[in-house]
Amino acid sequence: MAQVVLKPGRDKSVRRRHPWIFSGAVARVDGEPAAGATVKVVAADGRLLGRGAYSPLSQILVRLWSLDPVEAIDDAFWQRRLARCLARRQDLASRDDATAYRLVNGEGDGLPGLVVDRYGDFLVCQLLAAGPEAWRATIVDTLGALVPVAGIFERSDAGVRAKEGLAPRVGLLAGEEPPAWIPIVEGPCRFQVDVRSGHKTGFYLDQRDNRARVTALAAGREVLNAFAYTGAFGISALAGGATRVTNLETSAAALAQAAVHARDNGFAAERLESLEADVFVALRRFRDMGRFFDCIILDPPKFAESASQVPAASRGYKDINLLAMKLLRPDGLLVTFSCSGHVSPEIFEAIVAEAARDAGRDPQVLARLGQPADHPFTLHFPEGSYLKGLICRV
Repeated sequence: MAQVVLKPGRDKSVRRRHPWIFSGAVARVDGEPAAGATVKVVAADGRLLGRGAYSPLSQILVRLWSLDPVEAIDDAFWQRRLARCLARRQDLASRDDATAYRLVNGEGDGLPGLVVDRYGDFLVCQLLAAGPEAWRATIVDTLGALVPVAGIFERSDAGVRAKEGLAPRVGLLAGEEPPAWIPIVEGPCRFQVDVRSGHKTGFYLDQRDNRARVTALAAGREVLNAFAYTGAFGISALAGGATRVTNLETSAAALAQAAVHARDNGFAAERLESLEADVFVALRRFRDMGRFFDCIILDPPKFAESASQVPAASRGYKDINLLAMKLLRPDGLLVTFSCSGHVSPEIFEAIVAEAARDAGRDPQVLARLGQPADHPFTLHFPEGSYLKGLICRV
């Protein structure tokens, strides 16, 4: 087996159980491992530290599979790790009101670069790094043996694959082709998911618990759902008794699906308004019109793809939060999020605080929000804690 030898003093992150080894920490590579091959990781003094997947075209040269230097990375390894992932989701698997959830969450489950989501009778996989790519057949066969589903579909079309030297891949991996729309249940709501071309693997599963929070708070409120996508937060608000929901979204197709969701959940058309518009522009238009709301939900896409983009992202987050607070009626609710991993919770809260000062409003924090239990992260890998949010009474 080839081995990656670290520079003196550069084994600290491994000893702290962080799963990534960057190319700058590596003194040399002994052997000629192929992309995705398992390599030994060795400290400068010769101590074996663990085994991981080699990725020669990435800045993350090795993603660790195991900190046990003698654990074999073989079919039995995948059987153990994937079975453990399923066991940890057993509470969700047994619920009738949660038919879509994450089965494997990459580093948070000890399987860097692998994401597997379940939508009813189908699994959707993302193989985002050279390691999972090399074990593709074993992963698919093991999932098929462990999870009784109709089919397994691949959505490995995220931009991060390019950094690994991997082309995007979308298509059937095993079993039946998924239908154009897969129906799912989430609490009191029903949705339809396009796993072939929808955002992420088809749906924002990481907001499930936060949508339930909105359901609990929405009664009697007029709600603005910004960056609405297919309207899941809006449907959750209507399920909780919101009087009316306005969806803001740039995609006409997504808004059309939001209308389908409203119909499927039995909500009258007049309770839902859909506006195809840029959120930054629309919020200013509402301000100029003097239009106000009782609850505003801000769930924007990732504003910062890298650390260098954080300053620009911060300005964007401040802009929308400042405008939203100006549009809230007294004691209105602001439900605001950032999914940018490079923006820490402390930075995000500071941005919202600055926006409140400039808006002349006083927000009370009612809750800090994050990822659900099926999107775990470890304390050794804080990068896995990407979703953060606040519920504020303003």
